[in-house]
Amino acid sequence: MGVDEDPPAAEEGSADRYQREESAAERLDRNWNELLQEIRVLQTGSQILAAFLVVLPFQDRFEELDQVQVGWYLGLLLLALLIVALLLTPVGMHRRLFRQRVKDEMIKAANTLLRTAILLLGVLLSAVAVFVIDVVLSRGIAVGAGVLLLALMGVLLVLLPHRIERKVPS
Repeated sequence: MGVDEDPPAAEEGSADRYQREESAAERLDRNWNELLQEIRVLQTGSQILAAFLVVLPFQDRFEELDQVQVGWYLGLLLLALLIVALLLTPVGMHRRLFRQRVKDEMIKAANTLLRTAILLLGVLLSAVAVFVIDVVLSRGIAVGAGVLLLALMGVLLVLLPHRIERKVPS
């Protein structure tokens, strides 16, 4: 099911449960507004995390990091900035393509960008935990915690939505 389609009815007898009385243009507007709302939610946290990572080298304790931790940090920073860029792109697209009657294509592209950003954010959160636990406790504990967190992110961000989607009749 695409982002610009309404979900089918959940059970027999409730055929109009998800039906809307809206034109194609109204549906596109609703889908676009829903995507923007989701972007707003993700953008704030992503930007705060990226800002935290940007200022980290200016802390005294940063000089105590070993080469692995510095490399890990640089990877985190680049990943955080990539996520911010992915979340800003739909807004930039909208500004550039405003009134050019390509909202359906923008929605498809924004949906792909948003889904990618969500998955990468799950990776980033797990990787940040590895970094912090490595600095505070030990690398072994950090790797174990990172694997567990990454698995949890996979369940929450991939498997759970997939399971719900499979239950929806075609």
